[in-house]
Amino acid sequence: MTGKIKDINLADAGYLKIEWAEAHMPVLMALKKRYQDSKPLKGMRISGCLHVTKETAVLVRTLVAAGAQVAWSGCNPLSTQDDVAAALFSDGIHIWAWHGLSTEEFYWCIEKTIEQKPTLTLDDGADLVFTLHNRHPELAKQVYGGSEETTTGVHRLRAMADDGKLLYPMLAVNDAETKWDFDNVYGTGQSSIDGILRATSILYAGKTFVVAGYGHCGKGAAMRAKGMGANVIATEVKATAALKAILDGYRVMPMDEAAKVGDIFITATGMKEVIVGKHFEKMKDGAIVCNTGHYDCELNLKELAEITVSRKEVRPNCVQYTLKNGRKIYVLAEGRLVNLVAAEGHPSEVMDMSFANQFMGMIWLTKNGPSLEKKVYDISEEQDQEIARLKLQTMGISIDTLTEEQIKYKTAYDEGT
Repeated sequence: MTGKIKDINLADAGYLKIEWAEAHMPVLMALKKRYQDSKPLKGMRISGCLHVTKETAVLVRTLVAAGAQVAWSGCNPLSTQDDVAAALFSDGIHIWAWHGLSTEEFYWCIEKTIEQKPTLTLDDGADLVFTLHNRHPELAKQVYGGSEETTTGVHRLRAMADDGKLLYPMLAVNDAETKWDFDNVYGTGQSSIDGILRATSILYAGKTFVVAGYGHCGKGAAMRAKGMGANVIATEVKATAALKAILDGYRVMPMDEAAKVGDIFITATGMKEVIVGKHFEKMKDGAIVCNTGHYDCELNLKELAEITVSRKEVRPNCVQYTLKNGRKIYVLAEGRLVNLVAAEGHPSEVMDMSFANQFMGMIWLTKNGPSLEKKVYDISEEQDQEIARLKLQTMGISIDTLTEEQIKYKTAYDEGT
């Protein structure tokens, strides 16, 4: 066993967290039980780069139970839960992850997972994929395939495939309905609100909450903020998304205008420089700013520093910037994922489906990878529905099924009004 973590003495606390997650991830646990004897991943070497949380630990254990050899690193310098990393290390997992990585350490950890010469990759943000392609193209050519967890990573990989630069097939786990419409909406919404609360302990009711980006993640954050009594404003560059926000009951305006009236700002766009110096200058005294997109480039903290006379951490994950104009701005989680840095990430129940997709995706790539084209594939409708059915079963919920006559009607074209 090889690896590097912060403190092995944290393992017992990590085991308690993992035990809690397993009790709230019945779909993944059912799949683990289904495949632990047949071991469809036997002989596969999976290199993973994904937030080291209690939910991720359940996924890693399930991959190992199905026969895989796993090497793991975190996909964000500040999202690793050190107690969970210690527990995985104690389990014998090859893991390189600790909270507070430098950029150099972050990529060093990824490099260590690549040393096992993976046959499959499992990614969140595509940093592992890009490292393989850019630094180890000879190894990338031997990979059966990989899976990608998040919107930002999928966008980057599709662009890469369009340019003919992708060296092995990728599976867009993010775009599965049982991921996109649940993890992104309900998971990001609740956990981002949680992260802001832990970092600030503010009252949401009566505050003006500005969401930059009204995609699935932004929609989830807006919905939860509204539920806690906030007045929500959405900013957008996409006309249809802005229109959805309007019809969902929110105000829509450019960030130049929203900057003047917002109390809390959260970015969820996947685009760089969404909130920049000119916006910080316009903000109210006491404005709170954070990001829930995968990368920390959505907030231009360099420009904020240029208009700042002093800064200090006033609470864990909450830094006060005093501007030249005398106003104070509070930046949370260093501009990184507020839900994972300042809180624990998505609730286990919603990650259950996302990671079930990751697990089943690894099995699918093992079977089909060598015959696939070097492009980005979607999760099949059959897998999506199977995971949704499993989730409903674990919740004790039954649904209707179509009759034979209804099935025929579904594809009939000779029946009119």
